[in-house]
Amino acid sequence: MQFDDLGVTVANGGLGKVQFATQTQHLLDVSPGWDLVICAGAAGSLVDELSTGDIVVATETIEHDIRSKFGEPLLPRFESAEEAVKELRNGPASILFRVHFGPIASGDEDVIDADRRREIRQMTGALAVAWEGAGGARACQFSGVPFIEIRGITDQADHRAASHFRENLNTAMRNAAAMITTWLARKADS
Repeated sequence: MQFDDLGVTVANGGLGKVQFATQTQHLLDVSPGWDLVICAGAAGSLVDELSTGDIVVATETIEHDIRSKFGEPLLPRFESAEEAVKELRNGPASILFRVHFGPIASGDEDVIDADRRREIRQMTGALAVAWEGAGGARACQFSGVPFIEIRGITDQADHRAASHFRENLNTAMRNAAAMITTWLARKADS
């Protein structure tokens, strides 16, 4: 779907890193000339300071679920588009939710217990955890296109995650969409 007034194309990325990588790479291949790819979605919080509806803008996406048994854990890191992060940091003060900047962990797993939450936080230093980001980041790195991940918090990545995800998904996505559209509208006006 195209939004010409914002200069944006929106596409469903699918579920999981591989599907998102495939969808992203397809779009990059069939229509060259992309300025930026944004992975927008929901996430679980890995830190107590984040609340439902808060937004996390990734400064980097860290793939946390490669289970190497031959040595140190593999934690591929993908830096976010520096200019996009800078512009978002200078965003409007009138947004009705809190915005945080820091790493987002990416892996194809539902994080639903405190021990796993703590393990991922310690391993990556990430503020939040979600599924698809590393797939899009890999496709963008391969194609030389800047990438950024923006997530709305739905839950605390604990035993209540499944019910909280369902209860809070609309709020988290509405806030992520507001963050992105406000930023893009401001860019279009300048």
